Order: sequence, then C-alpha cells, then structure tokens
Amino acid sequence: MSGTEILAPAGSLESLKAAVNCGADAVYIGGKQFSARQNAANFDNAELKQATDLCHLHNIKIYLTVNTIIFDNQVNEFAEFIKNAANAGIDAFIVQDFGAAEIIRNIVPDANIHGSTQMTIHSVKGAQLLKELGFKRVVISRELTEKQIQEICSTGIETEVFVHGALCMCMSGQCYLSSLIGQRSANRGFCAQPCRLPYSVYKNPQFNGLSLKDLSLVNHLQKLSDIGVFSLKIEGRMKRPEYVAAAVCACRQSLNGQTPDMALLRSIFSRSGFTDGYFTGKFSNMFGSREKEDVIAAKDILPDIRKKYSHEKKSGKLDFYAEIKKDNPVKLTVSDDCDSVTVTGEIPETAIKKPIDFTYLERQLSKLGGTIYKFGNLSADIDDGLSLSAKTINALRRNAVEALNLKSIKRNTPEYICVPLDIDPENKIESLKEIRVRISNQNQLDAVSEADRIIIPTNVFLNNRYENISKIIIEPPRFIYNEAEIFGVLKKCKSLGAEHLMCSNPAYIKIGKELGFKLHGDFGLNTANSYSLNFLKKMNFEDTVLSFEMKLKQISSLRKAISTGIIAYGYLPVMLTKNCPIKNEVGCEKCKKIIFDRTGRANKIVCHGNYTEILNAQPLYLADRLEDLKNISFITLYFTDEGPDEIKKIIDEYRFGYSSKDNITRGLYYRGVI
Repeated sequence: MSGTEILAPAGSLESLKAAVNCGADAVYIGGKQFSARQNAANFDNAELKQATDLCHLHNIKIYLTVNTIIFDNQVNEFAEFIKNAANAGIDAFIVQDFGAAEIIRNIVPDANIHGSTQMTIHSVKGAQLLKELGFKRVVISRELTEKQIQEICSTGIETEVFVHGALCMCMSGQCYLSSLIGQRSANRGFCAQPCRLPYSVYKNPQFNGLSLKDLSLVNHLQKLSDIGVFSLKIEGRMKRPEYVAAAVCACRQSLNGQTPDMALLRSIFSRSGFTDGYFTGKFSNMFGSREKEDVIAAKDILPDIRKKYSHEKKSGKLDFYAEIKKDNPVKLTVSDDCDSVTVTGEIPETAIKKPIDFTYLERQLSKLGGTIYKFGNLSADIDDGLSLSAKTINALRRNAVEALNLKSIKRNTPEYICVPLDIDPENKIESLKEIRVRISNQNQLDAVSEADRIIIPTNVFLNNRYENISKIIIEPPRFIYNEAEIFGVLKKCKSLGAEHLMCSNPAYIKIGKELGFKLHGDFGLNTANSYSLNFLKKMNFEDTVLSFEMKLKQISSLRKAISTGIIAYGYLPVMLTKNCPIKNEVGCEKCKKIIFDRTGRANKIVCHGNYTEILNAQPLYLADRLEDLKNISFITLYFTDEGPDEIKKIIDEYRFGYSSKDNITRGLYYRGVI
C-alpha cells in the first residue's frame, strides 16, 4: 500500500464521517469564517472540536482552510478564530494570504502552515520561497504537467496536488470575475461561479465557453505517488457525503493497484464527464458543463454509496486482560497497537449459582458494536466461585474503551502554546506622488515617456533602449510556463540595466532576490491588509499595488509599512487562464479577441502565447475622483490595447483631473466585496 496521503474534503460533519469511514488519510475543513468555500455548511467552534477528535481517534490528520484574504477590520476576529482552532487540535492551517500566515505564526508559533493553491504556486522558485519561509506544504496550481509537478516535488517541501473534482478556468487566486460582476469575491470564499454561465464568441446563449469538465487524475495516482507527491487532494467541500465517499474509495482503489469505478464517479457528479486537465500536456477535450443527464445519473446510486460509509471504520483490534480476584476490585486492561488503559470496578461477589468463567467473560467483552474496534484476544486471571453481572462487565468494557479513545485522541492531537497577537505594523502616512503607467506593446512607448514610472513587459523591454532606465519596472509573464527560460530573460534584463521587478506571484520574490532586483508588488499578490504589507517589507519590497477588491476607505485606513498604490485606470484582468476559450470555440485563425457574456457585454481577450487573460468589459476610470485617493503614494494606469493618442489623453486626464465618462466602471473601490 502506498504511503501517499489521500486528502478528502468535508463541508459538513456527515461528509467528514464519509471520508473517515471510507479510508481517507486526512481531511480538510472550513470554519464558519475565513474559508474559500463559505457557502458550504462548514464547522462552528464546537463542531470543529468534534471533527478533530473524530479524526484523531482514527489517526487521521485534519487541516483547516483559512485560505482567504482578510481585511484589517477582521484581524482581531481572525486571531480569535485561529486560537480556537489551535486549541481544538487542528493539524495544519491552509492559507492564501501572507499576512494571515504572519498572524498565525505569531499566535501559534509551532503551527504547521500549508500554502493554498490560491497563492498561485506553479513553479520551483515559488515552492522554494515557501519552504524558506517555514511553510510545511504547498498546494500547487492545477495547471501543471507531470514534469512540472515532479520538478516542484524535488524541492523537498511537501506537495499537495488536486486529483479529482471541479476544475476552474482561471488559475486559483487570480480570478476576479465573480467580484467585478456581483461583488462576490473568490478570494474571500464567496465565488458565485459566473464562469459556468454562457460565454461565447458569437453571443451563443447555449455555449459555456469558460466552463471546464471536472478534473480526474484517479487513474494517474500511482504515477503521482512515484514522482514524489505527498498528498492527493479531492476537491468538493460543497459536495454531498456520497460524493466524498465515492471519490475516496476510488482513490484508495487506485493506490492499491485496483481498477477504480470511474462510471460510478461520473454518475455521482460530473460535468459531461472528466478531463485529465493539464497533466499530460495535451489540454484536449477539457470543456464541459453540468447537463440534465449528469444530475439524473446520481439519483439511483445514492443509496448504495451511502452503504459505503454508514458503518464506522474499524481502526484495529483490542486485546483484553481481566483480573477477577476475591476481595479485590475487578481490573480490566485493554490494549491496542499503541496504548493501554486499566479500569477498575466493584469487588466480585461469591457466586450463588453459576460462577463467572472465561467463555462468559469473552462473550460479554467482545460486544464492541458501536465502537471503532474489533475484538482481539482475551486473557484472564479468575478466582473460582465468583460472580459478576453482565451489567458490571459491560460497564467495565465501555469505560475502558472510552479511556482508550481519549488516550488515542490525545496522542494524535498536537498541543500548541498560543500567545496574544504581537505584531504592530508600521504606519506611514502617504500622499499621491506618482502617476505610473503600464504598457503592453512597443507602439505605446513614446506616449508614456513623461510618466513617473513605466511598467514594461520583459519582451518589450528587450527590444528597446532607454535613456532613463531607472524609472522602468519590468514585468515578467504572470504565468511561469518555463522557469529556467524566464530566469534567463530576467537575468538578461538585469545585465541591460533594469533595476526594478514587478512581482505578480511568490516565485518572482525568490527570483528577484536572487538576481538583485528592487521588488515591487503587483495586484496578483492580492495584498489587502497591514500584515501583508509588513511581510512585504521584510521581503525588502519598495512598494506594492494593492488588491483592487478593496474599497478606497479600506485602503485609506491601512497601516502601511511600505508605499502603496492602486490601479486607477484600465481594463482589469478578470481571469488568468492557461486555456483559451476562443481557441476552443472557433480556433486561433478566427480569433477576434472578444468573448461575450450572457448579457452581450464584450470581454477582451489578451493572448500571451502560453496563457490568456480575459479583461473586464468596461474600463476602470477614476480621473474625476482623484480627491478620493487618500493615503496612497501612486496610481497605475493599466494600458492594454489603447493607441498612443488615447494613452496621452488619458494620462492628461489623470494629471489634471477630468469630468466623468460614460461606459466606465469604478471597479470595487466604492462597492467593495463580501
């Protein structure tokens, strides 16, 4: 049997029992707050303790998802939540937010921290950074091939890979579609899944151009185990217990060298079947949606699947030793493979009729129904002529089993020392000093020469020479398709005089430090609280662009350890995807770089060769609201396909102020997100 961990989701206590009884090695759950699946039932504090005890009784690990970005006004509540979870005995915390990780580490110094897939770790350097920062595990992005997964495994940090369940079109942590459409942030656990609605090149209301089939790598589990993957993760904290049971059973069968029942898995839940995603590198036949037939298929099989988890999992055999001696309290010792306990009862009476014997005692002690144990062996030292009632023997057995359970739970439950939160981020009061521009192509260069700083993609930078190179920040690809190649490109940029690097994911923090760049944070880091800013200061960042899921009031009240700015203009990227919806629907040769949603709004598509960005339908515009931009040091004008004349006009509008325009959006700076 493989030592690789099967990690199951549990959105409710019933799902957790299904995972445990079907053979999961670990489960991950969410609390009522700070979880990326806030629409699941989740666990309150009392249920959290119940869940940890159940798992630890069976020697199963339990991880808590706190994989959302948090705001400053939530920090005290978050700190209390973490303390309660630690006291309950959670084995590890799964985080997205570097600030949240800082808070957890401060409150629970010995806590195990796992980097969520929301952190967008998809390369060796990103995994290495988390290892250096003391993270125990990284949940890597779902967009990786077998080779890329193996490379990350070689870093020595525990790796966790999604092997079954929903597959998002967008890279985790980089989706803002739900936020900008309906204020329901995927980064805060409230994704409304608008990607499952119609999107089409031709305004086809029946075409689900952003909806992928569910991922299933169940038939590849042995290969994943062989290349060093530590944990095989099943997605589905919002799914029913039957789904959890079927998925865990299939994974266990696969790891044991058996043939999993894929037809059963498809019947319980699928979106037009399954895909192996990006694992093989083929990316074929990946699109699909939930059809009526998929829903109907589950109806008849649910009762049979319930039988798979309805009986409590047996964790081992118990051996009994009984001492029944005249004039002494009865002693019963119970042992399993790890622990032993002894309980005492009343003094046995002299038998009037039939005295107690070995056979009778064995029959009573073997009644272990309703427990997690099977009966093993009995040995006994019984004086002649004594009597014990069945009630007495049964009570001894129950007391012994309960004591052994408590001992097992204690043995498997980590004990933490919790301390008060003791981080006081620096508070720099700022005022607007700079207008920065970000360009996307060479034709835009001349139009932005007067900007205070210019953010330039690396491919554009390498094709030009610059008089004032010190004000240039180079921008590498947001998706690292070939890390060695990108490292070489950045090294060349450095040799040509580039000093500043835009960091859109954790890998660039590591790369930037190794190459000696001055670091600047991009929106992809999802920085939204003072504690994340404190972390970036420790990483020697010069400044950062804040998350555009924040309200201006929240931004203004931040305690700022480093300088901060916002994107104040542009067609915001709502999705970063390794797949292309246009290529899937009509092919590259018919690409018009636009995809329509169900309301007819046109979203621009930007192709970067190895990945695609989907832009918001309307441009963000704040030139008429500059007086609201308080306590920030810079704004960024994020240009995509605008021509030179339009760019110059927009820069002037932000330099001098301008009245409101039509067909624009204020983004989330006033509305905020839940």
